[in-house]
Amino acid sequence: MSVTLAIDAMGGDHGVVVTVPAACDFLEKHADVKTVLVGDSDLIKQVLSKTPQAPMERIQIIPASEIVLMDDPIEVALRRKKDSSMRVAIEQVKEGNADAVISSGNTGALMVISRFVLKTLEGVDRPAIATAIPNELGCGTTMLDLGANADCEPMHLVQFAQMANVMVQIVDGKSNPSIGLLNIGEEVIKGNEVVKQTSELLRQSSLNFYGNVEGNDIFKGTTDIVVCDGFVGNVVLKASEGLAKMMSGMIREEFNRSWLTKLMAICAMVPLLRIRKCVDHRRYNGAVLLGLRGCVIKSHGSADRFAFGFALDRAYEAAKNRMVERIAAAFVVETNV
Repeated sequence: MSVTLAIDAMGGDHGVVVTVPAACDFLEKHADVKTVLVGDSDLIKQVLSKTPQAPMERIQIIPASEIVLMDDPIEVALRRKKDSSMRVAIEQVKEGNADAVISSGNTGALMVISRFVLKTLEGVDRPAIATAIPNELGCGTTMLDLGANADCEPMHLVQFAQMANVMVQIVDGKSNPSIGLLNIGEEVIKGNEVVKQTSELLRQSSLNFYGNVEGNDIFKGTTDIVVCDGFVGNVVLKASEGLAKMMSGMIREEFNRSWLTKLMAICAMVPLLRIRKCVDHRRYNGAVLLGLRGCVIKSHGSADRFAFGFALDRAYEAAKNRMVERIAAAFVVETNV
């Protein structure tokens, strides 16, 4: 099965400098992939001309005259910039010209435009943002929602769990993944009413519900999936990113204090590199917008060429394994039960 990926070439902090070479790298590794690069045609062609491994026979360029900026209000991105690279790329999925779309652009704009253009799946009240968080097992804990829905009802959280259950089976290859509900304690009596009601609904479902989990369980890998509302999820994500940067900076500073600490750093280089590889956020790049009638992947805005490749890989796996269709089918089954 051939997979076509639509790429918002202008999105993110670096635009075509990152997206186009990363796309060429990916095409070189996957002979069954085609790409649709959307954006400023001249800029895209300019970068392609400097990329010797670019397989032009599998690259299509679609012009778009506008760019959704990171600080653009959502109303501007949706109503005024109708020829933005982000929107045109999303429209490729709607029109059947691409199997998935990837963008490093404005998260809020991507969610709103995707929902406007693609619509939500039957039975899904709200889309959610899901991504993998590094854990000590080295496999990543899938967490959602990460900011699309600040306030949620119990049924919304149950739907998030249902969608993530399908996604993790498809993208990560885990059969019957375990699901945890983020709470202030493991006991069923803890948490607000929304969490308590959600816990009861999940226990009654056919999902592999582990129970309540705490914040530290995310990084332990206690469950394959952790569900929470978008407010809590976004705070957890930003806090963990900040902690990782702080620890990285502190370690670097300590090892550079003197010639002795620099020597110690050299001696510890191998285990340090192993740890860095395990927690390297670039390897977990590519959040999935779940619940839409099309596969949409959000890459980190500051993603480099290496990181963007992982977002492309996530899109490829989701599209190749028909993630959207299987999520839709799962909701049909739940509705008929």
